[in-house]
Amino acid sequence: MKPHPELCVKKEILATLSYFDLFSYPLTPIEIIKFLGIDCNVQEIAVPLFELEQEESIFRLDEFYALHNNPGLATRRRNGNLKARQQLVIADRIASFLAGFPFVTGIAVSGSLSKNFADEESDVDFFIITKANRLWLARTFMHLFKKLTFLVGKQHYFCMNYYIDQDMLTIKEKNVYTAIEVATLMPLRGIETFGLFYQQNKWVSSFLPNHNMHITYVKANKDSYLKKIIEFFFNNAAGNYLDSLFMKITAGKWAKKTRLKKLSKSGNVMGMDAGKHYAKPLPANFQIKLLQRYEMKLYALYREFEQKSGTNMLNI
Repeated sequence: MKPHPELCVKKEILATLSYFDLFSYPLTPIEIIKFLGIDCNVQEIAVPLFELEQEESIFRLDEFYALHNNPGLATRRRNGNLKARQQLVIADRIASFLAGFPFVTGIAVSGSLSKNFADEESDVDFFIITKANRLWLARTFMHLFKKLTFLVGKQHYFCMNYYIDQDMLTIKEKNVYTAIEVATLMPLRGIETFGLFYQQNKWVSSFLPNHNMHITYVKANKDSYLKKIIEFFFNNAAGNYLDSLFMKITAGKWAKKTRLKKLSKSGNVMGMDAGKHYAKPLPANFQIKLLQRYEMKLYALYREFEQKSGTNMLNI
């Protein structure tokens, strides 16, 4: 591997810190390397990091680096990391329970918790993989249960908002946002399923060449007799019909929410991208807006750097 020009490394460091600044999340040097868009090592970023700090383009906050000289960011992160460790214990128990639903083959933690951060407002988000052509049966069973969690105020522990089935393991949208989301998933159940999932999503390395996707902690699913019986009962034409029916009903309800511009807890218009093999948040309602903010932030940051240093960063 040839060393990268120092200015190119600086640009990538600024881009990485800029992305996580959208979430007020400073990074350690090792994390910066993980999320760089170029193949790089510790030695290659040492001097660019130091120089960016000396130029006050970035700031060191103890063990972290950030775009702002705000020690509160480091404190917030440490508190969030501590809270996340507590939440992950709960998430593991929930994953064990959710894996018992019919047709579920894999459960992973996603969202902020998968980046090892949580606060008092955080939900526990799950990424769920099901058997082929049974996603909507599985999702319907699981969301019928979720309705019960509202009765005891525990619904925020069961945010099952992204489903794919084994016929569509490849994530369709390929950009820096989805690459980071895939790379930071924390699989908890379904070791074989997530092995296949990572094989189908090697494209992530084109965005994050230093981030090795591997399974560090996953338990195999142990299917109960009840789960096997229910799956056997729906393994026929009736199961095919019900799966398609539940997809149409659910997609129709979510389309109505979008038309009425109903807002989620985070203030985004509610919407679902629904198909036979997937059910996920509508990209236009959050993902695309986030990427637009990121691009605008990057442009402003590079322009500011150019004015300080007299170098042309935008065109490298």
